[in-house]
Amino acid sequence: MALPITDLILAAVSKLVDDSQADSYREPSHSDLDFYIGRSGLSHADPKTQGQTVGKSKRVRAVLSWALDNDQAAGGKLIEGLVSKIRASGGFRETSDNYIGKSVILQAVDAFGSEGYILAMDGDLRPRNLDSLSGRNLTEALRAYARRAIKGAEDAALLSGTSKDLLEATAAHVITVKLGTYPQQANFPTLLGQAFVTLGLATPEDPPLSSEAPCRVMERGMYQAAVGVNRLRNKEGTGHGRPWSAGITQAEAEAAVELAGVVAGYMLDRLDAS
Repeated sequence: MALPITDLILAAVSKLVDDSQADSYREPSHSDLDFYIGRSGLSHADPKTQGQTVGKSKRVRAVLSWALDNDQAAGGKLIEGLVSKIRASGGFRETSDNYIGKSVILQAVDAFGSEGYILAMDGDLRPRNLDSLSGRNLTEALRAYARRAIKGAEDAALLSGTSKDLLEATAAHVITVKLGTYPQQANFPTLLGQAFVTLGLATPEDPPLSSEAPCRVMERGMYQAAVGVNRLRNKEGTGHGRPWSAGITQAEAEAAVELAGVVAGYMLDRLDAS
């Protein structure tokens, strides 16, 4: 994904690497910065290569400032690399020695949010408006939601900024990729059924055969589970707040979001393989 770069994001990202006020050293190291700056093609804008000795925050701010004016694509690549490195190093995990702090994370959340991106408190970064994506970019964005759903992240169930839930969006994407367009007025069971058929997956409409592969039984179960999850959805939701209808338990909500992630991920895997 092509991450945006603005003055607000520039300031927030430079704070993510700043350990000058911390009690102890935090990753990423200056050596890590060498790698990510070089991989983004921005070494010539790095104060370190010009013989200057500056802290990590000022170093990142200088490089991104140059990129903001001269090469925003490279700046976006650097931001993506740094956020991924910080997340992998435990920077978004409160129990980690590398934890960067709630206030710094919230500042970054606001900065990315102003440009249409969602930065979760655990460091997951993704586009808010999936309607602007298509093809491979949309596949990967949906896959990121599926991974979060499998882990039980409730915010992955109803896609922020859209009227679709994860399963509906995945089914529509599959049909669009395979057939060029999808039936926007179709109800969910019909939409999902068409996506399953397009991918060669079994639905309850396919009579079981004694000679069929065991995965066909699983696929029928996935279809029925997905329809059940969709029925639990809060149809009045707008992408904010609790995505489930009133009255279901927390255990039911957790099971529903994890099921959504499993089914969506399976569909996306089959799409990649087709």
